Amino acid sequence: MKSTNNLVRIIAALLFGSLLFAQASAQGDQSLRGKLEQAIEIASQNTLQIVSLNQTALPNIFEVELNTGEILYSDISGDYLFAGDMYATTPTGLMNLSASTRQKRALDKIALIPEEEMIIFSPEEVKATITVFTDVDCTYCRALHGDLEDLMAYGIEVRYLAYPRGGEAAASYDKMISVWCADDRKESLSLAKGGEDLPPVTCETPILEHYQLGNELGISGTPALVFSDGRVIPGYLDSERLASMLSLN
Repeated sequence: MKSTNNLVRIIAALLFGSLLFAQASAQGDQSLRGKLEQAIEIASQNTLQIVSLNQTALPNIFEVELNTGEILYSDISGDYLFAGDMYATTPTGLMNLSASTRQKRALDKIALIPEEEMIIFSPEEVKATITVFTDVDCTYCRALHGDLEDLMAYGIEVRYLAYPRGGEAAASYDKMISVWCADDRKESLSLAKGGEDLPPVTCETPILEHYQLGNELGISGTPALVFSDGRVIPGYLDSERLASMLSLN
């Protein structure tokens, strides 16, 4: 699965150079958020947006969450930003504060998605749950779906969210609408992932909302798995490896 994280970091470093901040601070809102938003507007033609701005454990250092899923850090003046993870030293070693923030954010945002918007495959006894951003045309998504019987045997519940790669422009977008609009969505999803053509059906769906959520979590490809602790795992994992990561074997 291709990732854009490194590219986004490079772009962010370029966008938030001192020249842009000087331009941004020359006029308009001089609050920290105002300066950052002005700089982003200058640099990205409104393609980047601030989702949240939060105080960190460090005095005068703020966490800046972008709509790409990236987290940057800013000093209180807004003149300097840096990318990378923030760690805290503890008696037992290093704690990745940025990872904890990403995991909590993933859980909070997924918790807002009603289960009726998902396509859920549940074993008789649920021992663990994964939320999967999926595309019906994705080879590795099909491989993961082919492991459903083994995943059910391990007690893993699979909750699917839609992530047509490319959004509305994706070749799979209309197929996924047909899946989410079907009377039996689980069967339709299985048929679509098996390569069968579904009869076109249209209705109101949450597909683009799911896609946007995936983007906010930094997802750029499929499958992308979100564990119940908020970890986001990119790419296909076979059932044995997945069960091991979920402490089920």
